[in-house]
Order: sequence, then C-alpha cells, then structure tokens
Amino acid sequence: MVEFAALTYGLLASVILSAAQRNRKLARPHPPLLLYTGYLLCGLSGGLALALGYVALTLLGFA
Repeated sequence: MVEFAALTYGLLASVILSAAQRNRKLARPHPPLLLYTGYLLCGLSGGLALALGYVALTLLGFA
C-alpha cells in the first residue's frame, strides 16, 4: 500500500512540475487546477515531513 502511495505521489509531482516548467518557458499563466494541485502536494510534503520528524523524535525518546 505504501508503495502505491509513493508511486502515485511521485508521478503526480513529476507531472505537475513538468507542466509548470512548460508554462513558465512559454510565458503562459498556470491553470487554477495546476496551482491547487501544486499547493496540495506542497502541503502533503510538509505535513508528512512534520509527522515523520515527530515519529523519529518519539522513537528516540526526545518527545
């Protein structure tokens, strides 16, 4: 299950980043769906980093 989530996240991130790069090269504005999905991925990455950091500190006995 974790492998599927990681594969889906990686695929979605690469599609979003390549579309944003293409729009930037062509000097076109980003569609709203692209922006919202990018912000969603950014939030997921930050939340996951905080959660994993908390788990690591808890397992080491610091929290």
